[in-house]
Amino acid sequence: MAEKIISNDNGDTVVFCGTLVHSTNASPMIILQDQVIGVQKGKIIFVQPKEDLQRVLDQHGLPKGCVKCLTKYQFLMPGLIDTHIHAPQYVYTGTALDLPLLDWLNRYTFPTEAKFSDLEFATYAYNKVVRRTLRCGTTTASYFATIHKESSLRLAEIAADVGQRAFIGKVNADQNSPPNYVETLEQSLADTEWFIEKMKDLKNPLIAPIITPRFAISCSRELMTGLGELAKKHNLRVQSHISENRDEVKTVLELYPDCKNYTDVYDKCGLMTDKTLMAHCIYLDDEEIQTFKDRGSAMSHCACSNFSLRSGVMDCRKMKESGVKLGLGTDVSGGYNPSMFGAIRDTITASNVQSIQHQPDRPYKHLDFREVFQLATLGGSKVLGIDSIVGNFEVGKEFDALLVTMDTEDSPFDIFQTDAYRDSLEDMIQKFLFLGKIILN
Repeated sequence: MAEKIISNDNGDTVVFCGTLVHSTNASPMIILQDQVIGVQKGKIIFVQPKEDLQRVLDQHGLPKGCVKCLTKYQFLMPGLIDTHIHAPQYVYTGTALDLPLLDWLNRYTFPTEAKFSDLEFATYAYNKVVRRTLRCGTTTASYFATIHKESSLRLAEIAADVGQRAFIGKVNADQNSPPNYVETLEQSLADTEWFIEKMKDLKNPLIAPIITPRFAISCSRELMTGLGELAKKHNLRVQSHISENRDEVKTVLELYPDCKNYTDVYDKCGLMTDKTLMAHCIYLDDEEIQTFKDRGSAMSHCACSNFSLRSGVMDCRKMKESGVKLGLGTDVSGGYNPSMFGAIRDTITASNVQSIQHQPDRPYKHLDFREVFQLATLGGSKVLGIDSIVGNFEVGKEFDALLVTMDTEDSPFDIFQTDAYRDSLEDMIQKFLFLGKIILN
């Protein structure tokens, strides 16, 4: 199956004629057949029915030669948005899944991330993860890097070079970490401010810094408060972890006995705002969910990681219906699959598990493929505050898109178009989401 990113940054205008698949606030999946979408200088200038093609070409002074027609087995969809991924952990993705979270961090994560003090190694590794996620169709990613400011900046430079939209976080940790992978309070704050300024110097609209306390166990109250002040000073987004594992929740409450729950720890430090994104959110109680809603904070659902580290099963339906902003993350390498298509499939499985476990007298509506498609595209853009820029095919937004071809010789699934059985277009798209793959050229 051959897929490719559609990009248009040379100033020319291109018009695609065929099928568009995207989401809106009102509908989780809209399939628009026989459409024409015009792209100029990377932005969508019109979306119209095919019968209006000549009119819009004349209106914009465009020749017919700029029109590219898709086949009936092709469609355009928005690029996928990974709202939570650890770039340095890609090194051991697909291995080291034999331990629960806290032991896993100490045995595998911290020793590996400590190696990123070596800028040459960091460059080698980060080139691989950025190119891999991009080849998997991830056009936007929110990355955790490491505590090392120079190699974190290198990750940003690599993402910028290949054209991936990315939020890059220099990780902060000043306690409960190994001696070779821990900062002082002063160093952590100073290095973070250095990193922010260097990121600004890149002057690349695709790349932005994001404040990244690892989690409340490895950050002191003073550090988290200082990071909250930096986020406010520079008007930055914040990302961290919350309620991933029962032992983690217990440890956090022991460290911060004056806080009524895990969310309250971050809230007291000024880290729960409308620019905040928290990963996992498995064991939040109703009061915590309400705090997320009141503050405008967002959640990243990382189903593969939650299964792989045996952390738990987040109730995605409950979170979605609470009105909290919600997106999907691969959580490499707790999640072993760097592809967001894996995240889509595992999210559906997690929702099915919730449905199975639900009491028979309490009806439960599992998430279907349309809703999860929305979470992986438009939902992710809302989580990261870029829904005015990308996430669907609305006029004025940037054309951040994937071209999907479903009838190649090496396609991992088959399409049936016979008198006895005929796949509808929605059937084909559903097959692609469950069985397809992205291999970008």
